[in-house]
Amino acid sequence: MTQRVKLPGLLGELAAEFAGTMILILFGVGVVAQVVAGGIGDHDSIAWAWGFGVVLGVYVAARISGAHLNPAVTVALAVFKGFSWRKVLPYTLAQTAGAFVAALIVRWNYSEVLAKVDPGHTIKTQGVFSTLPGNGELPVGQWGGLRDQIIGTAILLFVILALTDMRNSPPAANLAPVVIGLLVVAIGMAWGTNAGYAINPARDFGPRLASFLTGYDTAFRDQYGGLYFWVPIVGPLLGGVLGAGLYQALIGRFLPADEPPEPGRVPTPAETEPVKV
Repeated sequence: MTQRVKLPGLLGELAAEFAGTMILILFGVGVVAQVVAGGIGDHDSIAWAWGFGVVLGVYVAARISGAHLNPAVTVALAVFKGFSWRKVLPYTLAQTAGAFVAALIVRWNYSEVLAKVDPGHTIKTQGVFSTLPGNGELPVGQWGGLRDQIIGTAILLFVILALTDMRNSPPAANLAPVVIGLLVVAIGMAWGTNAGYAINPARDFGPRLASFLTGYDTAFRDQYGGLYFWVPIVGPLLGGVLGAGLYQALIGRFLPADEPPEPGRVPTPAETEPVKV
């Protein structure tokens, strides 16, 4: 007699998305706080810590939820890879909640240092939690930031689909999370000037909300005073669909037709093999 292995269900998937995104943000926002408020490290340490945060977050959540950790990934997989549309909003809320809680932890832990460096909690340290056009210093406006977010997230999704497509040549020995982390490091090093490479609506909005609720009155605005919070939401969502669509058009449609059993994510052996009892 054989039976299928029971999958975790939506609640388990949401818990995994929450936890994985929380780990990602603990390292990502934490390193920015250390560099900006503590004066320890530089742009390279920020890029590497964000990449490591991605690696660790994916390893935390991958088996249960597929480790999207990013609404742009979730939406793109729903559009092109058969991921259930009924799960898109719950996944997005879980990811944003994980990012929000992680940012609150960073805000609490670095409260003394942030107060010393920026007593008024102004635009000077607002970038610890959320992105700004030109990183708050360079002459980039909202539309420049939007363009940047579309391009950066398109690159992210194009390469993620290449790395996780079982019909292609994905990294072996469970190394896909490591390579995806390196992808984020590369994006940070090459595409971090115009908008701080949020490339993830949950990564930006969750910490932005956390900072607003803990004293950053201008959290939803940029250094010019304009409402900016929508840019790192709309840009990545558009860019993710664009990048995934380009992958399908340029690579995916030319690969063999064999599809992985679980649409929208790479299945684990335990999910696909029957257990004999």
